[in-house]
Amino acid sequence: MSCNGGAIRSEQFELVSGDLEVEAMEQFIVAINDRPFGYLQCYDPDVWPENGLGDHPRGTRGIDQFIGEHDMVDRGHGSAFIRAFIDRAACAPVRHASSPIPIRPTAARFAPMRKAGFRRQHLVDTPDGTALLMVRNA
Repeated sequence: MSCNGGAIRSEQFELVSGDLEVEAMEQFIVAINDRPFGYLQCYDPDVWPENGLGDHPRGTRGIDQFIGEHDMVDRGHGSAFIRAFIDRAACAPVRHASSPIPIRPTAARFAPMRKAGFRRQHLVDTPDGTALLMVRNA
Protein backbone atom coordinates (compact mmCIF):
# COMPACT_ATOMS: atom_id res chain seq x y z
CA MET A 1 0.00 0.00 0.00
CA SER A 2 1.69 3.18 -1.14
CA CYS A 3 0.34 6.66 -0.87
CA ASN A 4 2.71 8.95 -2.78
CA GLY A 5 4.88 10.95 -0.47
CA GLY A 6 3.86 9.19 2.73
CA ALA A 7 0.28 10.45 2.87
CA ILE A 8 -0.53 7.76 5.39
CA ARG A 9 1.81 8.16 8.32
CA SER A 10 3.69 5.12 9.56
CA GLU A 11 1.50 4.68 12.66
CA GLN A 12 -1.64 4.66 10.51
CA PHE A 13 -0.05 2.21 8.09
CA GLU A 14 0.88 -0.02 11.02
CA LEU A 15 -2.73 -0.04 12.23
CA VAL A 16 -4.24 -0.99 8.89
CA SER A 17 -1.51 -3.30 7.62
CA GLY A 18 -2.24 -5.77 10.41
CA ASP A 19 -5.51 -6.59 8.62
CA LEU A 20 -4.12 -7.03 5.10
CA GLU A 21 -4.33 -10.83 5.30
CA VAL A 22 -7.81 -10.93 6.87
CA GLU A 23 -10.29 -12.06 4.23
CA ALA A 24 -13.25 -10.65 6.16
CA MET A 25 -11.74 -7.14 5.97
CA GLU A 26 -12.20 -5.15 2.76
CA GLN A 27 -9.74 -2.24 2.58
CA PHE A 28 -9.74 0.79 0.30
CA ILE A 29 -7.51 3.77 -0.38
CA VAL A 30 -9.61 6.90 -0.94
CA ALA A 31 -8.42 9.28 -3.67
CA ILE A 32 -9.51 12.34 -5.62
CA ASN A 33 -8.00 12.93 -9.06
CA ASP A 34 -5.48 10.12 -8.46
CA ARG A 35 -4.36 11.75 -5.19
CA PRO A 36 -4.67 9.31 -2.27
CA PHE A 37 -5.75 11.03 0.93
CA GLY A 38 -7.69 8.54 3.04
CA TYR A 39 -8.48 4.99 3.99
CA LEU A 40 -11.68 3.04 4.59
CA GLN A 41 -12.20 -0.51 5.78
CA CYS A 42 -15.42 -2.51 5.80
CA TYR A 43 -15.88 -5.68 7.80
CA ASP A 44 -18.33 -8.18 9.22
CA PRO A 45 -18.37 -7.51 12.97
CA ASP A 46 -19.39 -11.13 13.64
CA VAL A 47 -15.86 -12.19 12.62
CA TRP A 48 -14.61 -10.32 15.71
CA PRO A 49 -17.18 -11.36 18.36
CA GLU A 50 -15.47 -9.39 21.15
CA ASN A 51 -15.61 -6.11 19.23
CA GLY A 52 -17.82 -4.39 21.79
CA LEU A 53 -20.48 -3.39 19.25
CA GLY A 54 -23.16 -5.56 20.83
CA ASP A 55 -26.11 -7.13 19.03
CA HIS A 56 -26.85 -6.03 15.49
CA PRO A 57 -29.00 -7.22 12.59
CA ARG A 58 -27.69 -9.99 10.33
CA GLY A 59 -25.81 -8.44 7.41
CA THR A 60 -24.44 -5.54 9.46
CA ARG A 61 -21.13 -4.16 8.25
CA GLY A 62 -18.75 -2.12 10.33
CA ILE A 63 -16.64 0.65 8.83
CA ASP A 64 -13.59 2.55 10.00
CA GLN A 65 -11.95 5.36 8.11
CA PHE A 66 -9.55 8.25 8.33
CA ILE A 67 -8.15 11.09 6.28
CA GLY A 68 -4.35 11.13 6.29
CA GLU A 69 -3.77 14.44 4.51
CA HIS A 70 -4.24 17.49 6.73
CA ASP A 71 -5.22 19.77 3.84
CA MET A 72 -8.14 17.44 3.04
CA VAL A 73 -9.69 17.66 6.53
CA ASP A 74 -12.70 19.95 7.19
CA ARG A 75 -13.55 20.18 3.50
CA GLY A 76 -16.48 17.74 3.35
CA HIS A 77 -14.44 14.86 1.94
CA GLY A 78 -15.01 12.53 4.92
CA SER A 79 -18.78 12.59 4.82
CA ALA A 80 -18.73 12.45 1.01
CA PHE A 81 -16.62 9.31 0.73
CA ILE A 82 -18.40 7.57 3.62
CA ARG A 83 -21.81 8.29 2.07
CA ALA A 84 -20.66 7.30 -1.43
CA PHE A 85 -19.16 4.07 -0.17
CA ILE A 86 -22.31 2.98 1.65
CA ASP A 87 -24.67 4.19 -1.09
CA ARG A 88 -22.78 2.09 -3.63
CA ALA A 89 -22.78 -0.88 -1.22
CA ALA A 90 -19.12 -1.60 -1.85
CA CYS A 91 -19.18 -3.98 1.11
CA ALA A 92 -22.41 -5.70 0.14
CA PRO A 93 -24.74 -6.65 1.61
CA VAL A 94 -25.08 -3.43 3.58
CA ARG A 95 -28.31 -3.31 5.50
CA HIS A 96 -27.00 -1.59 8.53
CA ALA A 97 -23.56 -0.05 8.97
CA SER A 98 -21.98 0.84 12.26
CA SER A 99 -18.93 2.83 13.16
CA PRO A 100 -17.66 3.18 16.71
CA ILE A 101 -15.95 6.55 17.16
CA PRO A 102 -13.47 6.96 20.01
CA ILE A 103 -14.66 9.68 22.37
CA ARG A 104 -12.91 13.00 21.74
CA PRO A 105 -13.50 16.40 23.31
CA THR A 106 -14.99 17.89 20.13
CA ALA A 107 -18.26 17.19 18.35
CA ALA A 108 -16.48 17.90 15.04
CA ARG A 109 -15.15 14.33 15.16
CA PHE A 110 -18.72 13.08 14.70
CA ALA A 111 -19.71 15.51 11.93
CA PRO A 112 -18.64 13.42 8.89
CA MET A 113 -20.59 10.42 10.13
CA ARG A 114 -23.65 12.52 10.93
CA LYS A 115 -23.49 14.20 7.50
CA ALA A 116 -23.22 10.76 5.88
CA GLY A 117 -26.53 9.77 7.49
CA PHE A 118 -25.34 8.05 10.66
CA ARG A 119 -27.20 8.57 13.93
CA ARG A 120 -25.84 8.31 17.45
CA GLN A 121 -26.84 5.11 19.22
CA HIS A 122 -25.04 4.68 22.53
CA LEU A 123 -21.61 4.31 24.11
CA VAL A 124 -19.87 0.95 23.70
CA ASP A 125 -16.78 -0.54 25.30
CA THR A 126 -14.45 -1.74 22.54
CA PRO A 127 -10.98 -3.29 22.79
CA ASP A 128 -9.69 0.20 21.91
CA GLY A 129 -11.67 1.96 24.65
CA THR A 130 -15.06 3.63 25.04
CA ALA A 131 -16.60 4.72 21.75
CA LEU A 132 -19.83 6.20 20.46
CA LEU A 133 -21.66 3.73 18.24
CA MET A 134 -23.18 5.47 15.23
CA VAL A 135 -25.56 3.60 12.93
CA ARG A 136 -26.91 4.10 9.44
CA ASN A 137 -29.56 1.79 8.10
CA ALA A 138 -28.70 1.44 4.44
